[in-house]
Amino acid sequence: MTEPGVAAWPPAPIRTERLVLRESEARDRAASIELSASPEVGTYVGGARSRGELERVVPEIPGRRPGFFVVELDGAMIGFIQLLDRREADRPGHVRPEGGEAELGYMFLPDAWGHGYAAEACAAALDWFAGAFPGEPVVLTTQTANARSMRLAARLGFTEVERFEDYGAEQWFGVWSQVPPSG
Repeated sequence: MTEPGVAAWPPAPIRTERLVLRESEARDRAASIELSASPEVGTYVGGARSRGELERVVPEIPGRRPGFFVVELDGAMIGFIQLLDRREADRPGHVRPEGGEAELGYMFLPDAWGHGYAAEACAAALDWFAGAFPGEPVVLTTQTANARSMRLAARLGFTEVERFEDYGAEQWFGVWSQVPPSG
């Protein structure tokens, strides 16, 4: 049973040409720790966290919550996508005055970079979202210094709304609308 405006969770695994998007499982814990401990991954998200701290705080089944998709390639976790977290009204960047927009977030292991996996997985998650929440916008924030993430946002169809300073860096804020452009 779901509340109004809340999708049934978890959905059946979403399969793309190369990937599976699924609910988190205990076998994903080591890769989740690797993601958060990676200096490369942490570059634009506040830095890597210590492996010791992560071993203590990461639960047996990491990320078990609505909207958290593990991205799997050949049976192994290569990253994750989160899509049902709502942007808090007191944070900068909104398309609605009251805030609360669904925000797309993602992290992938460095070995998975440059193969199009993030674009493939995010596109599948956005398709799922469009079916679960017809007409709702999705927002994305990334540092302007993160060129890869900026290119991915454009490739996924996000349109820049504004830029602002947050977390000590310039942020790019965009929106993905389910309404196809007219023209």
